Amino acid sequence: MTPFTIKRGDTSPALSYALTPTSVDLTGATVVFNMSRRGVTILDRQAAVVTTATVTPTVSYEWVAGNTDNIGLHLAEFEVTFSNGDIETFPNSDFIQIVVTDDLG
Repeated sequence: MTPFTIKRGDTSPALSYALTPTSVDLTGATVVFNMSRRGVTILDRQAAVVTTATVTPTVSYEWVAGNTDNIGLHLAEFEVTFSNGDIETFPNSDFIQIVVTDDLG
């Protein structure tokens, strides 16, 4: 999986993640975003956006000020709570790698 790279302090672009298998039904689901760095939680249960209008079920997280202040490698995941109460974490065999790089300003 190719790491998502963003510069320190940036809030764009949003992190989007296509779920597999593509048969995942996000209708009525809620999603949260979790991110850590070296075992320390950076973002815990932040609301994520669910996109059901596309062929591939997609979730995304819109960065806010302070989210990308710590440079280095971060690990992240999206936790989906389906309408029936079942919970599944994506990706379920690894983590999303997020690299926050330094900036000049």
